[in-house]
Amino acid sequence: MELGEGADPALLGRKAAVFPLIPCFRCPSCEVGEYAQCENYDYMGSRRDGAFAEYICVPVWNVLPAPDHLSYEELAMTEPAAVAVHALRQATVDIGDQVFISGAGPIGMMLAAWAKAWGASRVLLSDIDPDKLAFANALGFADTVNAREEDAAAWVRRVTRRGADVCVEGAGNAVSWETCLNAARTSGRVVLMGNPEGEMKLTQNGYWDILRKQLTLKGTWNSAYADLPKNEWRLVLDSMASGQIDLKPLTTHRVTLDGLQGAMAMMRDRSAFYNKVMVVNPTEEDEA
Repeated sequence: MELGEGADPALLGRKAAVFPLIPCFRCPSCEVGEYAQCENYDYMGSRRDGAFAEYICVPVWNVLPAPDHLSYEELAMTEPAAVAVHALRQATVDIGDQVFISGAGPIGMMLAAWAKAWGASRVLLSDIDPDKLAFANALGFADTVNAREEDAAAWVRRVTRRGADVCVEGAGNAVSWETCLNAARTSGRVVLMGNPEGEMKLTQNGYWDILRKQLTLKGTWNSAYADLPKNEWRLVLDSMASGQIDLKPLTTHRVTLDGLQGAMAMMRDRSAFYNKVMVVNPTEEDEA
């Protein structure tokens, strides 16, 4: 590990999270701190080498020093946890809200954890994978429904008595999107988060839901890194450090570099249930 010219020597050897997006700092979005909307961004892990490379060069601006008591596994959760935070902030979740999340994957589970931490009176989850729902139940989320076996929107309306205050679409398909519209209460908020797996067509009834219930629809993209109004990456680190949010139970697999190829094949083929898969250093004395 080395430091570039002019970098603070105190950074050497520090635990840190790394914001992977490298903005241009010149476009209109960057000028107002909306770095995720940068028109000419670079990105560690997609447009250039990321953490799987033997060495990477990280701008100091992208480095967020973290408390020593946070594990490397927790720090590896910072990016998806910030994505979940950003989505819920688009929904302006309030204390006592009933929150429905369509899709119980890793970010869906992080959404559920944040909603609970922020005072939601009820967090409801749907998915078509019974293993994901069983995992959610094991983590204490009792309000779950298999959308392949039951009308999830009707279930939400029945359980909440009027529909959810906030619905987050996290599966990225048209059925899930329409389920959220149908599950929302009158004047409810719907956040579209899931990356689309195909065309996101809307039926006439879904369109009527938007009109008749006067729903608020918000998109969400990436996360906020500017200090104003709120650096969501810093919020994640502070929340994990204080114990307000505990994301360690979301890890289902830990593999070394030697086992990485097998783990990647498992995820590609979906040959076993997984939530978060972590690559760990067997010589690192780090809490699991």
